[in-house]
Amino acid sequence: MVENVTGGNLIITLYLMHFGLSLLAAELRNLKWSVAAISLQSLFLASILAAFANIAANPSLYWWSLTALITKVFLIPYLLWLYVRQLPTAETRPWLGTIPSVTVMLILVVTIYSFLHTNVEFIAPTLESTLEPARSNLALSLTICTLGLWVLLVRRDAAKAVIGLVLLENGVHLSLVTLAPTLPETTVIGIITNVIITVWLLLYLAGRIFRSLGTTDTALLSELKH
Repeated sequence: MVENVTGGNLIITLYLMHFGLSLLAAELRNLKWSVAAISLQSLFLASILAAFANIAANPSLYWWSLTALITKVFLIPYLLWLYVRQLPTAETRPWLGTIPSVTVMLILVVTIYSFLHTNVEFIAPTLESTLEPARSNLALSLTICTLGLWVLLVRRDAAKAVIGLVLLENGVHLSLVTLAPTLPETTVIGIITNVIITVWLLLYLAGRIFRSLGTTDTALLSELKH
């Protein structure tokens, strides 16, 4: 019992650290710092998967953790770094200024988390998901998904859009492992839903567009087709 409580507290701590770094990755206007934040955020994802592997007695999750370590902590941030080092340090000016953006983002995540935490049984109608710490963990995971969507919708920089996509995917992974940590199939699903190829293609296209047009502003790019 003590071991389960300790393990549960460890996972909650890792989730909270992961969530805090998600907020930093979303809001930091310096692209290089944002890339560093998403790399650290993914490191906590790999740590959470390893912790679940130990607590849920599911060794297959270690493979998922290793895959996340290689692709999300090193490979994707490396691709992002190769891309952003060609650009100005600051991201393309977003739709909202820093203070309004932080304010709206905090209101959004608090509202979404509170709603999901209160109504988690409608999203995942299982006994396990309604108990702590699974209830809080699932609410945090889905809030991170929402945060990723927020970044994709309101940020204009192509690199920030990729970071939003990674946030969204990492939130999906956390939701999946929270719902089914004991199933070996969870590992397979988690690994095959990796978006490494999508990230590479997006960065490749964004790099070509920047070299041709001198901009990574997705709002301007959408206007060009007209």
